[in-house]
Amino acid sequence: MAKENTSEIGFEKQIWDAADELRGSMDAAEYKHVVLGLIFLKYLSDKFEEKYNQLREEGDDEEDRDEYIAENIFFVPPEARWNVIAEKAHSAENGKTIDNAMKLIEDENVSLKGILPKTFARDELDKQKLGAVIDIFTNVQMSQKGDKTDILGRTYEYCLSMFAETEGKKAGEFYTPACVVKTLVSVLKPYDGRVYDPCCGSGGMFVQSKNFVENHSGNINNLSVYGQESNPTTWKMAKMNLAIRGIEADLGEHHADTFINDLHRTLKADYVMANPPFNLKKWGQEQLQDDVRWKYGIPPKGNANFAWMQHMIHHLSPKGKIGLVLANGSLSSTTSGEGKIRQAIVEDDLVECIVALPTQLFYTTGIPVCLWFLNRDKKQKGKTLFIDAREMGTMVSRKLRELTDEDIDIIADTFSNFEEGVLDDEKGFCKVSDLEEIKKHDFILTPGRYVGFKPEEDDGVPFEEKMEKLTSELGELFKESNELEDKIRQSLKEIGFEF
Repeated sequence: MAKENTSEIGFEKQIWDAADELRGSMDAAEYKHVVLGLIFLKYLSDKFEEKYNQLREEGDDEEDRDEYIAENIFFVPPEARWNVIAEKAHSAENGKTIDNAMKLIEDENVSLKGILPKTFARDELDKQKLGAVIDIFTNVQMSQKGDKTDILGRTYEYCLSMFAETEGKKAGEFYTPACVVKTLVSVLKPYDGRVYDPCCGSGGMFVQSKNFVENHSGNINNLSVYGQESNPTTWKMAKMNLAIRGIEADLGEHHADTFINDLHRTLKADYVMANPPFNLKKWGQEQLQDDVRWKYGIPPKGNANFAWMQHMIHHLSPKGKIGLVLANGSLSSTTSGEGKIRQAIVEDDLVECIVALPTQLFYTTGIPVCLWFLNRDKKQKGKTLFIDAREMGTMVSRKLRELTDEDIDIIADTFSNFEEGVLDDEKGFCKVSDLEEIKKHDFILTPGRYVGFKPEEDDGVPFEEKMEKLTSELGELFKESNELEDKIRQSLKEIGFEF
C-alpha cells in the first residue's frame, strides 16, 4: 500500500489501534464490518459537509438533493450527519444512533440499499470504547478538496490488510496483497477501456487501476469498471471500498456465482485482472458441461483454475489482456485434461508472460503462486516471456513478504522491454521462448525450466587454490569429528556402556 507521509501513516494506525479495542467478543469477520462501516460513514459525512458548506457560501439551497447527485456525492439526511453522531458519542445510545444513520442513508441513496452495516447497537460492542473511536474521527477532517480522498481510502485499505492478517485463510475471500495487485496493474497498464474482475473481492484491482491512471496523469473517467463477487458480505465491502475511492462500478445488482450466474454475459473487456480462489474444487462443473466458455476443453470438476482462465478469455475484447494469479500447479499439471487445455491456450498464442512469484506474499496460503498474462493481440507474436521472481521481495514480518516498488518496476520494465523487442535474456531471471521451445518442455510453463540458473559470480580465486583450502578445512573437521567420537565413547564406557 502506498504511503505518502508519516502523519497519514500514523493516522491509519491510530484508527486501527483505537478501533481494535472495540472487538470485545466479536470475531474478526463480524468486527471487520463495524470498523469499515464507521470509516465509510465518516467519508460520506465529510464529502457531504464539504458540498453543503460550498452551497451555503454560494447562497444556494444546501438541502437540494440534486446538487449532490450531480457531483456523485451521496446525500446524507440531517439525522445521519456526523455532527449528530459526534454529539451522541458518549451516550449509551451511540450504537443505535449509528445504525439509524446507516438506515437513513440507505433510504436516501438507492445504490447503497442493503450495503451498509447496521450492527453498532449490539451488546458485544463496548459503547464507551465506541465513543472514544467516534471522537478520533471527529477530531480529524478526512475529506480533501477535489476528488482526492487519500486519507480515508488508505485507512480503509490499511484496515483491510490488517483484517487479512488477523483472519488468515478466510482473508482470501476479500483481500489480495497490494503489491501483487500493483504488479498486475504495472504490467497491464490499464489507461482506458473496460476493466473486469470476475471474483473481485473487496475491489483491490479497481483501486490500484485508479491509482495507476492517476499516477500517470490519466483520467479515471476513461475506465469502465465491471466486477462480480459471490460472497454477499464481501460484495458489500467492495461497494463501499469503490465508493470511498470515487470509482463508479457495475458489480451487478447482487452477489452471484460467476460460473453459474454470469452477471456480465455480453461483456468484452479490455483488461481482466483477478485473483480467483486457488484450486477451487466444487465450482459447478456438472451443470456446465456444454458451456460456450470452454473453448479449449472442459475444466476438471475438482479444480477451477482453467475454468477461471477460460471464463476470462471468453470475456476478452479483440485486443483484450488478462492478468491473473494462480497456484503454480496451473503451470505444470497434466491431470484431468489440464495439460491439454494449457497446450491449446499456448498454441492459440495467448500466453504472453508467466511470472513465478516468491513465497509468503499471501496471508491466506503458503503454496507458491504465479502470474499469468494473456493477450489476444500480442506485440511479440509466437513468443512468451518467462520471469523467475522467486528471489525478489522483502520480509516485512516473520510470516509475510512484500514485493517492493523497485521489484515491481523491474518486472514491469522487463515486460515492457520484451514487448518492444529489446529484451536480452538474463540467466536465472528472464527468458523469451517460442512455441517450439515450449513444445520441447511438453507445454509445461514453469519459468525455472526456461530461465535456468543464475551464474555464480567469479570471486577471482583459482580453482586449485579453492580446492586446497576446502580439503584442508574438511580434514580439520574430520579430525575434530574423530576426537569427539573418542570422547563420547570414553564417557559411555565410564557409565558402563561400550560399543
